[in-house]
Amino acid sequence: MKRILIAFIMLMAFTAMQAQKISYIETKSSWHYVYDEKGKKVHTFSTSQGEVVAYSESFYILKKSGWYYTCNAKGKKLHTFSVSNVGEILSAAGDTFTSKKSGWIYTWDKNGKKLATRSANH
Repeated sequence: MKRILIAFIMLMAFTAMQAQKISYIETKSSWHYVYDEKGKKVHTFSTSQGEVVAYSESFYILKKSGWYYTCNAKGKKLHTFSVSNVGEILSAAGDTFTSKKSGWIYTWDKNGKKLATRSANH
């Protein structure tokens, strides 16, 4: 019984580590379609939820009104950012994204932590 329990826990841990990776986000008509690295559609959501402004293999960024939202491949909201605080989104890579505001470049993690700041005029 103990071996079965250990095997089950290991299987669950392995499954949790195999998070879905975003390969592509397609917008057609009124819908956004999120595809994984195998080309399988893993999430569909309405364009009324926002415009996709950037994505990486682990998350995407939506913009709606004065807000940015980071979400995982399945659409779970990770963090909400004010456009006035973040500025313009430049790109996303890995678990981070960069933005530019008032002559400064910021690096953020997908969960809302500011990681770095540097001058855009170097």
